[in-house]
Amino acid sequence: MHLTTFTDYSLRVMMYVALSADLVTIDKIAAAYGISRNHLMKVVFRLGQLGYLETIRGKGGGMRLARPPGNITIGRLIRQTEDDIGLVECFQRRGRSCTIAPACILRGVMREALDAFLAVLDGYTLADLIEPKRQLCRLLAIPAPLTKPHSGALPGKRQP
Repeated sequence: MHLTTFTDYSLRVMMYVALSADLVTIDKIAAAYGISRNHLMKVVFRLGQLGYLETIRGKGGGMRLARPPGNITIGRLIRQTEDDIGLVECFQRRGRSCTIAPACILRGVMREALDAFLAVLDGYTLADLIEPKRQLCRLLAIPAPLTKPHSGALPGKRQP
């Protein structure tokens, strides 16, 4: 499976914003990751539409999370930012048909694999992705959070 650049940038934006205690600008995110400001404008607009980001216009404006990082599931975010998550052509809704569709096992196998992939991502939240806060803040040049130091435990699969 290959995620689009749009989804990659969506995840990066969400992590950056979640790490910052202040309002964040697109320019800061673009500079931190070394990526296109124009691409980020589209990503931020969509994340705002989806209810992940609250955006504030004007001087002193920026963006912040619209909900706590622990309430943002990575699997759901990916489903909402990927236009076509199908692994094979027969998953696409464009009216294409396959000669062997009535007897094909491959489609079911691929559906099962995709469901397993997304199930793993459903076990993680944005809070899990930003667990090494101090290190991520240092790497992205974000002022260090005022929370207790990282416990050293690696984030693992969340239990249902």
